[in-house]
Amino acid sequence: MKARVTITLKNGVLDPQGRAIQSALGGLGFEGVADVRAGKVIELELADGTSPETIDAMCRKLLANTVMENYRVELL
Repeated sequence: MKARVTITLKNGVLDPQGRAIQSALGGLGFEGVADVRAGKVIELELADGTSPETIDAMCRKLLANTVMENYRVELL
């Protein structure tokens, strides 16, 4: 079974990478980009039957910094 974990910064947390992307897009002539927030996607290949609670524990203990980041899990 596969799971996709999408991790993003919480609202209010500064995102220097997002700001750099926004600036670069403007420099390339792409106008109208009001804000950019960068995140990461982690795809996991898991044993069949891995519980949602186990996947959630993986996210909380290692994959996401829950002080600054939110995460969303999709089973594929």
